[in-house]
Amino acid sequence: MGRGDRQDRVVGTVVGSAVGDALGAPFEFGPAGVWSARFPDGTGTMCGGGGWDPGEATDDTQMAVLVAESLLEREGLDLPDIFDRFCRWAASDPKDIGIQTKTVLLGGDPWDLAAALHFQVEVRAAGNGSLMRAAGSAVRFARTAGPDPGDEAGARAATMDAARRIAALTHGDPAAWEGTAVLDELIRVALDGDDPLAALPAALFDVREDQRARWAAVLAPDWHPGLATEFNGAVWPCLGTAVWALRTTSSFEAALAAAIDVGGDTDTVAAVTGALAGAVHGRGAIPARWTEPLHVPLPGFGGRVLRTAELTALALRLDAHAALFPAHRSDTR
Repeated sequence: MGRGDRQDRVVGTVVGSAVGDALGAPFEFGPAGVWSARFPDGTGTMCGGGGWDPGEATDDTQMAVLVAESLLEREGLDLPDIFDRFCRWAASDPKDIGIQTKTVLLGGDPWDLAAALHFQVEVRAAGNGSLMRAAGSAVRFARTAGPDPGDEAGARAATMDAARRIAALTHGDPAAWEGTAVLDELIRVALDGDDPLAALPAALFDVREDQRARWAAVLAPDWHPGLATEFNGAVWPCLGTAVWALRTTSSFEAALAAAIDVGGDTDTVAAVTGALAGAVHGRGAIPARWTEPLHVPLPGFGGRVLRTAELTALALRLDAHAALFPAHRSDTR
């Protein structure tokens, strides 16, 4: 596919994730069928509700923007800088922030120990918070490869490694690292114009051995949200639902409707679905009635509010930047 096609998918990934976040936010913690009940004709709008204005994105997209801007300004992966931005944001009292993420970021522990120390105490830390912010970093590292530009295994390893490192800033459970790594790899494949569902076996092969069986089960072709053994605020059913929504629909709109209709943690499930479906179907598949009211407040950063035009520019810069600075920046200062 041509350059224009890739750019459409790149923007679709970033804007699609933000759109899913804002679409799902008003229905968070609702029952299954909540989307169909609100929009029986199937034509959903940015309706707002639950404390959210129409088109307002949540912490999911706010954190994704912080990751993306760090990657650009620091010319690569600077983990302490990302963590500092997260802490500044968390300290500004955002409208919504995950309990685990808040505990890790505001606990006063250093960037390289905070999540691990939390995991030692809580034992379980496999929330979906590392998935929700992955769209921009997935775009940024999608072009990263080894010495041979055609080295698919090298590109996959580099993409998944970056995803794990960013996930581990707030999530000490390896399940969250591996889920985020799989998501970023599926997006990388889609951005290249290939079928991410066909890439699942290779991605699962690169998942840590002690995590592989559980991820293989939830990403299997016959899995559906009714088989989930946890609330979809957990990493496994969140990504499983996004992949299921992509697999069982044929358009961006239908994938988002299916994801939100599952109920539960609708903003994050839809944000992850939006990133994946946006990478497959492209920006052109996202309707204007969803992108026009879209806006992303950025607490702690001077009252900034990003809209679709700014998110589009951010996505294109991430894609272009990858070609200029393909290697990881050191994760120490």
